[in-house]
Amino acid sequence: MRSDLRIERFHVLMTADAVGGVWSYAVDLAEGLAGAEVGVTLAVLGPEPSATQAARAEAAGCRLVGTGLPLDWTAAEPGAVIEAGDMLARTARAVGADLVHLHSPAFAAQTPFGVPVVAVCHSCVATWWAAVETGPLPDDLAWRADLVGRGCRRSDALLAPSAAFAAATARAYGLTRPPRIVHNGRRALSLTGAACTEPTPSAFTAGRLWDRGKNVAGLDRVAARAALPVRAAGPLAGPNGERISPVHLEWLGQLDEAGIAAQLAGRPIFVSLARYEPFGLAILEAAQVGCALVLSDLPTFRELWEDAAVFVDAGDADAVAGTLECLAADPGTRAKLGQAARKRAGRYTIAASTAGVLRTLEALLAGPAARASLKGEAA
Repeated sequence: MRSDLRIERFHVLMTADAVGGVWSYAVDLAEGLAGAEVGVTLAVLGPEPSATQAARAEAAGCRLVGTGLPLDWTAAEPGAVIEAGDMLARTARAVGADLVHLHSPAFAAQTPFGVPVVAVCHSCVATWWAAVETGPLPDDLAWRADLVGRGCRRSDALLAPSAAFAAATARAYGLTRPPRIVHNGRRALSLTGAACTEPTPSAFTAGRLWDRGKNVAGLDRVAARAALPVRAAGPLAGPNGERISPVHLEWLGQLDEAGIAAQLAGRPIFVSLARYEPFGLAILEAAQVGCALVLSDLPTFRELWEDAAVFVDAGDADAVAGTLECLAADPGTRAKLGQAARKRAGRYTIAASTAGVLRTLEALLAGPAARASLKGEAA
């Protein structure tokens, strides 16, 4: 049971992983909820967070719990995901949680949590496969998708970070109604200590470079053709064994927030040629500091950044390289695009994201009628 003396309206057990954008989402949301007098215990699955990540989570007001549990997309077999759900339910009882906030519906596939459950559809193997590959899901992904689908139906509410991804999720799992849309928010990176320079004629991207959905191989082909440097930050190998070895990109390693801030301070052209992206927190970080955006023509990106980015055919390396070179040579257009991106980024704040999640949590606690209404969105 909780022993601190902080006044809390209610307490949430929130799960997260420290591998990608889910970590930033969870910590920023936890900080927003703490400001609304909602307590958060953050249960970390997968690899342990770094010391810097842990310190940031604690500063946000989280109670951090390492679980040693596998991520649903790296687990060896279905039983491991079911067991992880069971352990999370025990953890929720131990910390006195009033609700559970899952970063994947899969953990709710079979486990009775005893309290309302909201699951966030950040990404999943079924929608990833539909965007990146062709044909039926292979067996190793099919059972994972089955768990996600079952979890979608058992959760009391589902959330998604964009309307495009909510629709893709509904199609993938045959949901009668798509998840509720709550756009992600992001705390702006601090540029304190970073050299704030004039816009530099370079391009930059960041994220899980090993993920084929990010299409870093396509960006590597662009880098071979572009006259300006194209730099990338992020891991080249993933916990699932995926790996990429770009030849033409300038790989900067796996940078922390300060390192990313240092890159963005020069306002490079931020480029993403992703073939799959439910939201894109790295794009939001770049937009917040006024970087011009060059993005693949995905429904998600159109929804979030229409009239605030240049959209390109991710499969046409020559055309993308030409677009980057034209922007590098035109500081006026680059500045206008950066201003448009910064203005649009003002829609995607922690306050707005927290308010959307908080409305859902409060409805789940309001009683059976309100919960039944939300349940209809996860049926």
